[in-house]
Amino acid sequence: MANLPFGFLEGTGFEHRDPRFKSCIPGPERVQRLWTGARWCEGPVWFAAHRTLVWSDIPNNRMLRYDEVNGTVGVFREPANNTNGNTVDRQGRLVSCEHLTRRVTRTEHDGTITVLASHWQGKRLNSPNDVVVHSDGAVWFTDPSYGILSDYEGLKADSEIGACHVYRIDPASGEVERMADDFVKPNGLAFSPDESTLYIADTGASHAADGPRHIRRFSVGPYARRLDGGEVFAECTNGLFDGFRLDTEGRIWTSALDGVHAYHPDGTLLGKILIPERVANVCFGGPKLNRLFICATTSLYAITLNAKGV
Repeated sequence: MANLPFGFLEGTGFEHRDPRFKSCIPGPERVQRLWTGARWCEGPVWFAAHRTLVWSDIPNNRMLRYDEVNGTVGVFREPANNTNGNTVDRQGRLVSCEHLTRRVTRTEHDGTITVLASHWQGKRLNSPNDVVVHSDGAVWFTDPSYGILSDYEGLKADSEIGACHVYRIDPASGEVERMADDFVKPNGLAFSPDESTLYIADTGASHAADGPRHIRRFSVGPYARRLDGGEVFAECTNGLFDGFRLDTEGRIWTSALDGVHAYHPDGTLLGKILIPERVANVCFGGPKLNRLFICATTSLYAITLNAKGV
């Protein structure tokens, strides 16, 4: 503790891998722990209108809310159907992946819940994990089997589909369409700033020693209705990539075992923000969208960057 630079939280810091990382971190900036007390933090999402962050505590079957104005944390929803990933659509509505009910839902402005997807070709989804919304209104989500492998963060059950895929919900018809079928455990996903590229993590190594632990990169085809390519963009150097988000320069800020890893669009690992707990997911928020909120196992962390979220 005595050797830590002034103001640093124990277990936090920065690891520079490329000179370009230096410009991403304001000189005096330090990681803050905003709250602790969860069992597994996931799925942070920022609501700019009231400056609050909502995130999931999956095993405790609740969603929490952090108020940036007064620094308080309270329960947003309990029970919460073991909700995992969350995002906000272009109308400011919460879109969530629920493990327990094996569905994707939208919370309307009046608080009612609309089910967006629960089945594909008549079969129940596994356990929707992470979700993003395209500018055309389509909802894209991943569907690994984590929520049906045990009762810890869902309900143990057999997969009706028999595999783990990536899907798109059409904004007009509501049709659920399979967009990628060659993943072991598709997890986090996010579009590039111009939406020409979709990045998708595969965390298959969580249950197979030789399984994938990488992020793949797909070109988004005409009318955002097709994915091409799918080459490996980056291999995780510590643990697994889970959730991630991009900034306006196209850099990827992704979760890993030892913290948050930052990647340049050219695939170079720029550096790491070290966190003393395994990181599950991140999102940008704050009035300038330059505050990176970090969900890491039991705690919520944050750091201000010289980068703005998409």
